[in-house]
Amino acid sequence: MVNRSEHQAAETAEDFDSAEVVENVRPIPRVSIQAFCESDAVCATLQNAAKDRRVAKANFKVNMGGHRAALDHFSSSPTPNLVIIETRMDPVELMEALDRLADVCDPGSKVVVIGHFNDVHLYRELMRCGISEYLVAPISLADVIGAISDIFTAENAEPLGRSIAFLGARGGVGSSTVAHNVAWSISQLFEIEVILADCDLAFGTANIDFDRDPPQGMFEALTSYEEMDETLLDRLLSKCGEHLSLLTAPSTLDRTYEFDLEAYRILIETAQRTAPVVALDTPHLWTDWTRSVLSEVDQVVLTATPDLANLRNAKNIIDTLAKLRPNDAPPALVLNQVGIAKKPEIAIEEFCEPLNLKPSMVLGFDPELFGNAANGGMMIRQSAPRHEIAKLFDELAHQLTGRGVAKTQKKPSLFDRLGLKAKKKAA
Repeated sequence: MVNRSEHQAAETAEDFDSAEVVENVRPIPRVSIQAFCESDAVCATLQNAAKDRRVAKANFKVNMGGHRAALDHFSSSPTPNLVIIETRMDPVELMEALDRLADVCDPGSKVVVIGHFNDVHLYRELMRCGISEYLVAPISLADVIGAISDIFTAENAEPLGRSIAFLGARGGVGSSTVAHNVAWSISQLFEIEVILADCDLAFGTANIDFDRDPPQGMFEALTSYEEMDETLLDRLLSKCGEHLSLLTAPSTLDRTYEFDLEAYRILIETAQRTAPVVALDTPHLWTDWTRSVLSEVDQVVLTATPDLANLRNAKNIIDTLAKLRPNDAPPALVLNQVGIAKKPEIAIEEFCEPLNLKPSMVLGFDPELFGNAANGGMMIRQSAPRHEIAKLFDELAHQLTGRGVAKTQKKPSLFDRLGLKAKKKAA
């Protein structure tokens, strides 16, 4: 079942390897976009952009035919929020064509022109005439998504926090433990605000792992999503340490938990406006909302144990994410519970080969270490700060945030201090 052909394994690798990773771009709001292309290369790039997760809310249609097709179309159809026109015309012809296009477009519509003339005078003239952006072909995916994002993002808009979803290839592989420890490490290492949302409403363990029992949390946030804003979210958060806040799950079975996808989207977007990092402890489910959340977050961390069922599930998840997130890096792979005595397991190299991924972190089986931390309501970094596993969580925190390894400032020794005093006296 797991032993697929080399060709199939290579296809998943190509999906990620050929992807142009786009970062630090705000999601596009719910707008309508229509593009009219003249070349196959530009058309392919725009079609790829239309599939990107940052454009998921927009209605993005790509057509061939250039400005002539746009004139014909908008003479009898309403104009979208944004029109993208590719043209090979020289500057004089282009200005005349845009005048004709203005006659059939609504005044409030934005226009992006993709041209084949790298002319600064043309650029200035287009900006003077109200064109939103001029891109010179060949264009990249980052060019397109960045230009669209800039058009629909307010100049004074606050940057969005980084969203990281943690998912287990199977239940019980330790994904929640990884999520909680990494969130704690990020908050402590970099002293930045982190929001940890426990999305497993029925069986979540964030309240136990952090020894917190707040009266409100994730359930109330999702129930109130229509009124959700930064003020309401702040009231629902439970402070845990100086820089970490929790949205804990009720972890009760007195009700079932079914919420619209929009509830999760609004909550995550609000959290991203509130904190630089939002960690989502995602349950091992495959529903509309988990699929959508995994396709829209900035990063995915996949935790697995080295056995056959985990390999099959991890392969399926990675294949699916390659299609859902064609312009993003593959998930970070965490191998947990490695080296359990007398338990047959797949060697790390053999496990990772069909996934075409190198593990970002390998955690050995240490029930005493994790058990003591869990029973004490602490993270590994608190209960055993010098342990090698605590350092591994710190390294993963660096990787996920894109920050270099922190440099610890060496305190001067007694001899150093005496030397400094001697120098001062001599001076």
